[in-house]
Amino acid sequence: MSENLRFPVGKFEEVYVSEELRRQFIKTIEDFPKQLREACNGMTEEQLETKYRPEGWTVKQVIHHVADSHAQSLSRFKLGLTEDSPTIKPYHEALWAELPDGNHAPIELSLSIIDGVHGRWALLLNSMTDEDFAKKLNHPERGLYDLDYFLSLYDWHSRHHLAHICLVKSEK
Repeated sequence: MSENLRFPVGKFEEVYVSEELRRQFIKTIEDFPKQLREACNGMTEEQLETKYRPEGWTVKQVIHHVADSHAQSLSRFKLGLTEDSPTIKPYHEALWAELPDGNHAPIELSLSIIDGVHGRWALLLNSMTDEDFAKKLNHPERGLYDLDYFLSLYDWHSRHHLAHICLVKSEK
């Protein structure tokens, strides 16, 4: 399997988050819902049911996954801002993608969630201080990470899944 299909924007790499990079990452969070809607615009039901790679999810599952994942992330940021290094709960995203809502629901339901989540998330991110971004979350499988790390992860996650959808659309 081609790594380009699996990781069309490259694998996630942890980076030092400068002030400039932070602004860039927040801009990704702000712009993502519009970019996602544009990428989905005009897609047929057949395209929405197409896997972006042989072992991957359908476009529909990717969109529902993003709604689930990014809603989790907004909650995790709020936990990080209001608690002392809270432990976050992992979830089985692959199993969630196979549930009826993650596999068959109309994409508009998740696009609306993404609009709302990203609108609130961007508002929150733009209000945060350097000290806020330094606050930590404890991932039980990976350890302690600051909110800058999670911001960089979700910048990548947004671009990563947008690229998956664009791969399918470009095959039109």
